Amino acid sequence: MDILRTVIFLELFCVCPTVLHSLKYFRTGSSGVPNFPEFVTVGLVDDVPISRYDSNTQRVVPKQDWMEKVTGDEAGYWDRQTQIAQSHQQIHKVNIGIAKKRFNQTGGVHTYQWMSGCEWDNETGHTDGFSQYGYDGEDFIAFDLKTKTWIAPTPQAVISKHKWDGDADQNEYLYNYYTQGCIDWLKKYLDYGRSTLLRTELPSVSLLQKTPSSPVTCHASGFYPNKIMLFWRRDGEEPHEDVDHGEILLNHDGTFQKSVDLHVSSVKPEDWGRYSCVFQLSGVEEDIVTKLDPEVIKTNWGKTEIKRDGEKPSDLTIPIVAAVAVIAVLLIAGIGFAVYKKKPGEELKSISPWHFLAFTF
Repeated sequence: MDILRTVIFLELFCVCPTVLHSLKYFRTGSSGVPNFPEFVTVGLVDDVPISRYDSNTQRVVPKQDWMEKVTGDEAGYWDRQTQIAQSHQQIHKVNIGIAKKRFNQTGGVHTYQWMSGCEWDNETGHTDGFSQYGYDGEDFIAFDLKTKTWIAPTPQAVISKHKWDGDADQNEYLYNYYTQGCIDWLKKYLDYGRSTLLRTELPSVSLLQKTPSSPVTCHASGFYPNKIMLFWRRDGEEPHEDVDHGEILLNHDGTFQKSVDLHVSSVKPEDWGRYSCVFQLSGVEEDIVTKLDPEVIKTNWGKTEIKRDGEKPSDLTIPIVAAVAVIAVLLIAGIGFAVYKKKPGEELKSISPWHFLAFTF
């Protein structure tokens, strides 16, 4: 598993749903990986990176200019977060050692991941939280918010489950934090970055084809946020055969691009007019509909691009990062837990997500 590419992906990849908002912290500890920090933490709001720490720099730093506003409400914020991240680093090193013993491992490359955070639907008010561990890219242990207990999908994590389930007060606090305190911080960060996180940009749409026998690609680029639907439609319905969906990718300017392929080899020429590519952006009523027309397909033998009036042509160079997205999803599927012991009289909303002290396995 390529840790370096995964962490780069997490720092670059951005998501900003218009309804479901999220605050996430990804922490990756590694052992036996040369020329790479043994511990990295990335904080994200709507998957836009807001902060970063690694064991080489030994400092938590903001990743967005608007995150500097936090110091107005929280004096000494970045110093405190740095101290907490440094303590997390030490605990992560211990946990890798414990995990290696449980899996009867000695040397080699090993990774330890922890994802924690919360989600808030600003239309329904529904909230959710998560705290998950992963080891070597596989699920290790995760907190069940409904039962306030830990789930251990692997035998090596059963010891940790019994250990953490034995502290009911700790699990109760964890539940309260992820359903209340974390949500308060999410709303605060959303307010800080309102001009960036809550903007809307429509894309230009192109039909592309490499060769006459290749699939026709509907490519949308320049949209924001990435809460979108891009699909082929035939006679008003969405076909599921002969269609391949691509990943949502990041452009250099912070917008996104996505493509969906239609295999036209099985489509009769007289039926091409029955197909259209449809782009839908959450919160925008009007769809962008592009009919499958040979005259507007951009090919290697030179045809024109479809774009909305007043919009610039899209950058047709598609970054090859789909593989990185898959790796990231695999890591995200099994990532971590940390808990902060609430002091008497301390309000949940005053606790930064960084304040959780990681416990050992």
